[in-house]
Amino acid sequence: MDLTELAARWGIEPSYLDIQGRRREADEGTIRRIVEALSARGSQPAAMRQHVKEPELAYQGDGRKYWVLAVQLYGVRSRRNWGHGDFSDLADLLEVIAGLGGAGIGLNPLHAHFYDRASWSGSPYSPNSRLFLNPLYIDIEAVEEFDRGHAVNIAQDIARLRDAELVDYSAVAALKIAALRAAYRSFAANGSRERRQDFAAYRQERGRELENFAAFETLRALYSGAWPEWPDEWRAPTHDALRKIQENHPEDIRFHEFLQWNAERQLERCRDVARRHGLAIGLYLDTAIGVDAGGADAWMAQGVVLGGLSVGAPPDQFNPAGQDWGLTAYNPHGLVASRFEPFRQMLRSAMRYAGAVRIDHVLGLMRLFVIPHGLPANQGAYLRLPFAEMLAVVAEESRRWNCITVGEDLGTVPENFRATLSAWGVWSYLVVLFERNWDGSFRRPEEYPERAIATLNTHDLPTFAGWMSGHDLKTKRAIGVDPGETDDERHHSRVTFCAALAAATGRQQIGFEEVAAFLAATPTRLVSIAVEDVLALDDQVNVPGTVGEHPNWRRRWPVSLEELASDQRLTRIAAIFSRAGRGSTPAS
Repeated sequence: MDLTELAARWGIEPSYLDIQGRRREADEGTIRRIVEALSARGSQPAAMRQHVKEPELAYQGDGRKYWVLAVQLYGVRSRRNWGHGDFSDLADLLEVIAGLGGAGIGLNPLHAHFYDRASWSGSPYSPNSRLFLNPLYIDIEAVEEFDRGHAVNIAQDIARLRDAELVDYSAVAALKIAALRAAYRSFAANGSRERRQDFAAYRQERGRELENFAAFETLRALYSGAWPEWPDEWRAPTHDALRKIQENHPEDIRFHEFLQWNAERQLERCRDVARRHGLAIGLYLDTAIGVDAGGADAWMAQGVVLGGLSVGAPPDQFNPAGQDWGLTAYNPHGLVASRFEPFRQMLRSAMRYAGAVRIDHVLGLMRLFVIPHGLPANQGAYLRLPFAEMLAVVAEESRRWNCITVGEDLGTVPENFRATLSAWGVWSYLVVLFERNWDGSFRRPEEYPERAIATLNTHDLPTFAGWMSGHDLKTKRAIGVDPGETDDERHHSRVTFCAALAAATGRQQIGFEEVAAFLAATPTRLVSIAVEDVLALDDQVNVPGTVGEHPNWRRRWPVSLEELASDQRLTRIAAIFSRAGRGSTPAS
């Protein structure tokens, strides 16, 4: 078959425009490798039909304007957690934000991870599964079967983790999982009737998904390496394999189900706290673009994920070699054959608890830059996905759960891409630091669209304090990372930004409160502020392109949750939003 025809049949784009507008041709060998990978698990080429009928828009909320506080939940410091933020902290945070007139809490992805691996980096964007939760977020002491005497025995270890500057994931996991195993043994032996009934109801509700996940976690503890390296009998969740693992390791299976049951019930409590206070958003959850190829989701749905291919990004001015994120994502042909059910399940896992959900790298619903294993990142090519059908699924699930959907649409996107998202009711994601005109000036607040969320920065960008001082530039240079910006360029941007803030707020002294006032003045329905900016922290959450060079995804708050509740910096910002009509707190 002619290569051009072969590429078209499988939805592979033979060329693409790079960030400078230059056309790059995909290598012939790359295209053939991608076709081999797509067809390896029995997938047949499916027509990317793109002729969906007009369904209703995604859920749009009640039309009012709100604000949320964005936090990395693992980093919350409280007087009672075990050195890692948990769902009880989240419930308390919701109480705080309700008292300040906010609409909810924005969170990092809460997906299940390889929490017990010493090599795990802590990144919430490289999940084991997007269908289940990270058990490290369980508040151990809120589990009914937890033995309080156990906490006394490890009190010194808990205190050390609680006082630490950074999250020690390995130590936290060791303590928490040991305590949860003891709680499970108590539940299995003496659990109350009500708890047993609820556990049975949860197992029935989650059904085959839960069975598969618990089986995977049990097997993962038995065999080293990724699942493609396991013995043949365990490389797929066949009926016989599941029956055998259930028979041979019933208590391990139940333990992993017990973990998810407690995690979900505690997250449900957070949702209920938000509802009780009438919070318009409650939880604003994030979903990762893909999953670890060696993880549970890839094992459970092998015909629907990309095998032999990694997802990444093409070369650009900051990454001339391209990027390989080491993740897998949906095989569009397997997804069509499955009637998009795995995609629906992923959305439901977040939307059932949230008032808003952010889809990371939403361009991935239209096309993905895929790289055959073993090739450098600059030898990838774009693979098309059934964009209209996927947006139709997003809109349908959004309406089902009354959940606003935000698409992370940063960077260079194809023409009319954002207009198409808006036509389906998917909100845009506006980062003030990127919202500039052709001459480098910053867009005025009134130029922002309504159907969007606006924020100063992201977890991958400098904090306000760090950006203003140039701390981020110094940090990157110190660890050998090109900051992509000179000191003179930053100075010019800073002067321009301060001028934009002064023009919008009428204030000449510029601090983060002026940023909040700028955001408050936009027409966007939702604005988000990061707790790192409220607390005037210098270091950003994550420095892209680094793993061990910087303590990414590990920083803990310098203040406790109990202290934040009365922090006047947050109180003043809440009042700014209230005066702008974004909150219920009386103006002060």
